[in-house]
This record gives sequence, C-alpha cells and structure tokens, in this order.
Amino acid sequence: MTSSDRRTPAPLADQRALLFDLDGVLTPTAEVHMRAWSRLFTPYLEHHGVAPYTEQDYFAYVDGKPRYDGVRSLLQARGIDVPEGTPDDDPTLDTVCGLGNRKNAEFTAELQEHGVSPYPGSLRFLTAAIDAGYEVAVVSSSANAKQVLRTAGIIDRFDVIVDGAVARADGLAGKPAPDTYLDAATRFGLTAAECVVVEDATSGVEAGRNGAFGLVIGVDRGAGADALREHGADLVVTDLADLLSDLSAADSGKTA
Repeated sequence: MTSSDRRTPAPLADQRALLFDLDGVLTPTAEVHMRAWSRLFTPYLEHHGVAPYTEQDYFAYVDGKPRYDGVRSLLQARGIDVPEGTPDDDPTLDTVCGLGNRKNAEFTAELQEHGVSPYPGSLRFLTAAIDAGYEVAVVSSSANAKQVLRTAGIIDRFDVIVDGAVARADGLAGKPAPDTYLDAATRFGLTAAECVVVEDATSGVEAGRNGAFGLVIGVDRGAGADALREHGADLVVTDLADLLSDLSAADSGKTA
C-alpha cells in the first residue's frame, strides 16, 4: 500500500459488526486445507515436470480464494493449461473443476480423520464480542464452512454465514473482491463502514480494503504481517485474544 492509499481506520469500539473469515481465523482448518492442497498438487506438479509444490504456493495462489480460483491461479503460475470443466466434473478429470473437486475430497477426508476445534483465543474473542453486543458473521470462500462450524461446535453463534455455496448461488465474486463481505453487512442492515473484516489471507484483507470497511484486522497465521498490511490490513495480530481489551472498551461504550 502506498502512502497515497493510507487511510484512518475506525476504532474497533465504534464498529457494530464483526465479519470473520473462518479457516485460519476462527479454526485451524487452514492447516487442513494446506494438507489437502499439498496432497493434490505435490504429485500433480511432479507429474507435469514443473517446480514442486511448496507451502508458499498456498499463501501466494490459494489462500482465501474460492477453490476453483485457487486451482486456476496455481496452474497459471506453473504455466499449465487445462480445460475449465464444470462444477459437476468427476474428481479424476484433469480440468480446473475436476482438480478442485479432488481437493475437496481430500479436505473432507482430512477433516473426518482429524476433526477441528476453534482457536482458544479466537473463541474467547468471539464470545466477548457477542457479549459486548456486536453482530457476528462468517464470510468464507469455502463451501465446507458449515461443516467446519458444526464440527468445531460454534455454528449456533452465527445467524449470518456467507460461504462458497451462497456465493455461487447468488453470483457473488470471490475474494479479493469485497462482494461476499458486503453481502454479509447488508444482511445485518449495516454499511461497510460500520463493520470489521477479520482475515488471515492477503486476498481477504484486500477484500476488506476494496470494500472500504471501517476496520480490517489481519491475523497472521503464516502469510506474514508485512504482506497482510501491504494488501490492506489496518492492524495485524497473531491472536485475536490480543484485542479483548478493545472489546471491553466497546462494551462500555455500547452500554453507556
């Protein structure tokens, strides 16, 4: 972000809703996704004789994006051209959609095998935010968001969930476009300026910046604080529990 792009973010205490990404923000399912992407692309790229798949590929091309967009981005980076296919492609097909569906099968297998629990700090922050009177939503590119929320035992905390399935059904562009976050704000009857975007992916914080949200919080789970700030985060933390005191201030203001 250049100096001309800098803005003055709104204080957390002045905001009315928190719009959370899921994977890597509320739950460590980003690690499940990372393993699933590796299981897909490690043998695939080796078969094509191109540079091997690395963890950095996840952050650079995949993290936070809708599944097919992630496949497309990584293949383009390696100079691999395959047909687009359709969402009902069999996972064995060598198409963008087929590869995306194969990755989804790998993710489901990983989740069933290992389960998932919320980050303790994120759960504390979420509970405190609800107690302080904030509206809360999940805005995730994943079509598996509700499955993850159920597995983690927190789906009942959220009246608004805008996931990959909702985005496809409603024709909403994926991150870094702000459309899914703007949709969540609208469901609360709020403007973007009244809402906080909470993200761990560069594409997600960029969506928050592109949508002119009141505050964009980056949670550094591996993308890097500098990268998150460069793409649009107003502030970066490594644990949402670091912001509990800000919620306390918000609580005092809301109940005064």
